[in-house]
Amino acid sequence: MTAAVLFRHGGPEALELRADWPLPGVGPGQVLVRVGAAAVNNTDVWTREGAYGLPGRPEAKAGWRGALDFPRIQGGDIAGVISATAQDVPDAWVGRRVLVDPAFYADARDDAVPVGLLGSEADGGFASYVAVDAARVHDMSASPLSDQELAALPVAYGTALGMLERSHIRSGETVLVTGASGGVGLALVQLAAARGARVVALTSASKAAALQEAGAAAVLSREADPVELQRRLRELAPEGLDAVADVAGGPWLEQLLPALRDGARWVIAGAVAGPVVTFDLRRLYLHNLSLIGSSMHTRAHFASLADLARAGTVRPRIAGNYRLAELHAAQEEFRRGTHVGKITITP
Repeated sequence: MTAAVLFRHGGPEALELRADWPLPGVGPGQVLVRVGAAAVNNTDVWTREGAYGLPGRPEAKAGWRGALDFPRIQGGDIAGVISATAQDVPDAWVGRRVLVDPAFYADARDDAVPVGLLGSEADGGFASYVAVDAARVHDMSASPLSDQELAALPVAYGTALGMLERSHIRSGETVLVTGASGGVGLALVQLAAARGARVVALTSASKAAALQEAGAAAVLSREADPVELQRRLRELAPEGLDAVADVAGGPWLEQLLPALRDGARWVIAGAVAGPVVTFDLRRLYLHNLSLIGSSMHTRAHFASLADLARAGTVRPRIAGNYRLAELHAAQEEFRRGTHVGKITITP
């Protein structure tokens, strides 16, 4: 017997645990993965509530990029073991421990942009089993990471790695990370520090110790007076910041853009502090700054992330774990935003 949690139109209460969910069918080129662990992301919240939903317009509710068919099994973060394969996939893959790439891509190129996500545009990992294309799975048999640690990687760390790669952040550079205690923010801190960058983390004061433990060279409070914040940035980067990795958006763009040196980069992959911003375009072009949008990862980025997972170079911080039947409670904890690290789900 297998289980799954279905999400239906109607909001946070529209959860249905099905303990008798049928085993997913395996189509050509696919494998059946027994889920060892999954994790909660804001993409799951978007699917449930609508990334672009409008007040009073339930039909406007959407997934990662557009309208969805409901019910839907969410969960883009998946680690587990292959339990069956299609006829065109080697039988030897059965029993292999794997990490699943959750992204759908625009085309077959390694650098193709992502256009969808498991758990949004297709059923994901909040279930006992999930059928996925064999091209998505990466062998983790040699990885020292637990299933929970592996499941914490795909969406948050994939998004973070995409940001670092697209903005060409290198060893020795000073990079400011906004929203640094969230899933992607913490991943940015860890991954940037691992490649030798000097990380300045912007977060709430209560989470400073966790960010320093993750590799931040300095932590600034987002509650600080803007003038004081600018002063501290000048102390930390007298020549100006080399880059900002931003997952917050909102007023930070206008406030912090002057802290960048000439020729620096600002890469953004989120707008939790506000999607509509104002800033002086003259600051952008007169100082030869680059403003880069980054949405998740490419196939090449994810393959690099899989290499890091096999080597155990980065170990995600697990903030809490819930059973599949407790998924609603897990999402409510995620929505409160008091945790640091990933909230995982085990069947």
